[in-house]
Amino acid sequence: MPMGMGQGWGRRRGRRRKIRTIGFIPEVRHFYPALPPRGQPKPPIFMTYEEFEALRLVDYEGLTQEEAGKKMGISRGTVWRALSSGRRKVSQMLVEGRELIILPQGNEIPREVIDGEK
Repeated sequence: MPMGMGQGWGRRRGRRRKIRTIGFIPEVRHFYPALPPRGQPKPPIFMTYEEFEALRLVDYEGLTQEEAGKKMGISRGTVWRALSSGRRKVSQMLVEGRELIILPQGNEIPREVIDGEK
């Protein structure tokens, strides 16, 4: 094979991530246990805005995964993966008493920005 063919040098692997529409940027982005853990503290858990939005839409607002996917501009399968990952992280935070930090990935746009452009 000629050099550079099929190697992907200097290129990203796979498809570019779609933009995710989120309802808002969460005001509270850092949760930590009230009591400090005994012994060596475990590293914090990082949740993305996408995971937070999936939890908010499905678990808090009671939408179906299909409805949440339409609101976020992604497929139902992607919502399912974000929801599953977010639920696992919240459970891990509660059971292990670890910090939870919510951070952007860089491909999320708040809905008010989109609505403001119309």
